[in-house]
Amino acid sequence: MFSLSLFNDILRPFNTMYRCWSVSMLPGSEREDVERGGKIIMPPSALDVLTRLNINYPMLFKLTNRKSNRQTHCGVLEFIAEDEKIYIPYWMMKNLLLDEGDVVQVESVSLEVATFSKFQPQNSEFLDITNPKAVLENCLRNFACLTTGDVIAIKYNQKVYEMCVLETKPGNAVSIIECDMNVEFAAPVGYQEPTHEKKPAAEDMMVDPADLMPEPTGFIAFKGSGNRLDGKKKKDNSDDQSNKVKPVYQRGIPDYDYNIGTIQFIRNIRPVNNDKEDGNQEGFKPFAGSGSVLKTKKKK
Repeated sequence: MFSLSLFNDILRPFNTMYRCWSVSMLPGSEREDVERGGKIIMPPSALDVLTRLNINYPMLFKLTNRKSNRQTHCGVLEFIAEDEKIYIPYWMMKNLLLDEGDVVQVESVSLEVATFSKFQPQNSEFLDITNPKAVLENCLRNFACLTTGDVIAIKYNQKVYEMCVLETKPGNAVSIIECDMNVEFAAPVGYQEPTHEKKPAAEDMMVDPADLMPEPTGFIAFKGSGNRLDGKKKKDNSDDQSNKVKPVYQRGIPDYDYNIGTIQFIRNIRPVNNDKEDGNQEGFKPFAGSGSVLKTKKKK
């Protein structure tokens, strides 16, 4: 009978019901290391039972709330809790829909090593971090495993960021202890792509300085319309507007039609001289001459 009872203890997995409390209810000094990770504190009696059972190391557990049928996975940090009590991070209590003192089932499990995980930040402020992947990798060192659907909490620069575990491979629950895991990020909740206004081309922004001059007032010479000597009507010339004499640009006159938020680049427009003294004379050609070699001597 004794040998049969001992054999059954070795093969039986750890499966016990405990009263659950948040880490803030743990007697003694505040334990931020527990709150920032994914490990729990169990009583010494649990360690005594675990050492006599056939379980895999490191110790991993499945926490189940039978009332809401919610479950998650975790590791164990210490065995210093009171009997029949466990202390877990607050984010874990939220995932399990537990209140202080509720009953939770703790069962030992064996999980596969993670190869891939995908996270979704619950706030777009996570994008303000310079290197979010490195920050997440450093924070996950306090975790023992991940469960698909959990919303974990990580702390960085005195801020708490919530991350939803969208996907894990090769299973819905994986161990992340000493693993080589690929990490991806989904767009944060409520994130919207920034709208970039199309910037005008530089050529479109350049204007003729004469266009900035105000309309001339008073007497303007040759402003009237001309008539033909033969009495026929003058044909409409569409180039009249383009051939309109523009006022000479003068510095110091403000642009009264300026639109706030725009910058106009004034192009220095010079008339092209097409007159040639000699029809056979060629125009200036840059770099058309023969080059010369400049030699330098080192000082003795």
